[in-house]
Amino acid sequence: MTGFLKGVIKFQNEVYPSKQDLFERLAQGQSPEALFVACSDSRVETAMITQTDPGELFIMRNAGNIVPPHTSQTGGMTATLEFAMRVLDVPHIVVCGHTECGAMKGIMNLDAISHLPHVSEWLGYSQGAKDVVDEIAADKSDEERMELLLQENVKLQLQHLRTHPSVLRKLAKGTLTLHGWVYNIKTGVVSAWDEADGRFERVDERYADLAAEVAKGSACDH
Repeated sequence: MTGFLKGVIKFQNEVYPSKQDLFERLAQGQSPEALFVACSDSRVETAMITQTDPGELFIMRNAGNIVPPHTSQTGGMTATLEFAMRVLDVPHIVVCGHTECGAMKGIMNLDAISHLPHVSEWLGYSQGAKDVVDEIAADKSDEERMELLLQENVKLQLQHLRTHPSVLRKLAKGTLTLHGWVYNIKTGVVSAWDEADGRFERVDERYADLAAEVAKGSACDH
């Protein structure tokens, strides 16, 4: 806790004053650019990965970056998603998986988490991804199977998003875009799902036009 307290004191005394105008604007409301669904893993720092300021991302986190399919029962993920779509009118949703994910390791070896009944039940929302891996990659190495599972889980959660009425409304109007990412902790590389090509590509390749704009803007700044 000592480190945390030092951080809070530094924020109050140094960081906040340097960004006071930003925080005063945020006190009037929020208008985030994206809903970011990430794993709770402490190694996944969403603001650092995306280089965003407070107010730019509306974040939902849980074990395995999971979005349960829509049901009549209310849950925290469903309620938060509905608020993001119907109230904040967020135009993008990013589902971001990551390497070395404990949740995905758990679903690959359910016996190892049998003493965690709630975790085991929660990971049932990723069972479809595990089934795909078992079907198409049974002869692959453990490392290759895990890489594929990370990707298939992201794709599955994108499918689950489409079962939510609040998401379907915006997709039907063309005011929402879904994105599937996988973040590599060791290399820092973020890969994005390209449905047209049927594969994951580095974000600078997947969003080549945007990357070119960013590069052009950086050149102008210099």
